[in-house]
Amino acid sequence: MKPKLRTRWNLTPREAMRLQEELRAQVVEEDGFKEIRTVAGADLAFDPETKTAFAGVIVYRLPGLEEVERRFAEQKLKFPYIPGLLSFRESPALLAAFARLRTEPDLILIDGHGRAHPRLFGIACHIGVLLDKPTIGCAKSLLVGEHQTLPRRAGSSVPLIFRGERVGVVLRTCNDVKPIYVTVGNRISLESAVYWAQQCLDGFRVPKPTREADRYVRRLRLDYQAAKEPV
Repeated sequence: MKPKLRTRWNLTPREAMRLQEELRAQVVEEDGFKEIRTVAGADLAFDPETKTAFAGVIVYRLPGLEEVERRFAEQKLKFPYIPGLLSFRESPALLAAFARLRTEPDLILIDGHGRAHPRLFGIACHIGVLLDKPTIGCAKSLLVGEHQTLPRRAGSSVPLIFRGERVGVVLRTCNDVKPIYVTVGNRISLESAVYWAQQCLDGFRVPKPTREADRYVRRLRLDYQAAKEPV
C-alpha cells in the first residue's frame, strides 16, 4: 500500500507550513467509500537517544475486530520536533509501515488529530490525503478547540469547536473515563467517523486498532532499547 500522492519531506518548517495549507484543500469531509470490511490502526513510538522511530500498522476485519495482519517500519527521525508539524516528523515511518502491508484496509484510524489542528491539517489528514483513503483521527488528548461539558456516561458526545467551526467530536467511550477526540482525516464525514470509531471499541477507552498499534510500537521500542544495553 503506497501513497497515491508524491510529496517532499526535506522541508524547512516554513515550507512545511505552506505545504499543510496546500494539502488541506484536498481533504474530503464526505464519505468516500462503499463498504468497510477492514480497518487499520496505526501509531508510532521512538527512542529519544537515537531518534529512531518505530511505526506499526495492524489490520482488523470488521465486524469482530479479528486481526488480519501487522507490519512495522524502523526509521531515523529527520524532521525536528515542532508542535503543529509532527506529521512531517512521523509520517515517513508510518507510510513505510503501510507500504509493507499485503492487505489494503478500507479504513484507517490514526492515533492523532485530523481537522482538529492549528492549520486544520493534522497527521490523520496528512496520511489520509497521501494514501487517498478514508481516515479518522482518534486522539487521546485535546490539541485545539473548546467544547461543552461532556456527560459521564458511555456513548455521550459533544462537538469540538475551533475558531467557530466544528472540527471534531469529543466522545465518551466508557462510563466515567476520559473521552477521546474523533476528527476527520480524509474521505469520511464527521458523523461516519464517530460511527466507525465506535464500531472499533471493545470495552476500553481507546478503539482497539489504535490501542493495539500503540502496544505494538511500544514493544518494538522496548526490544530495541534492550538490545542496545551492554551484556
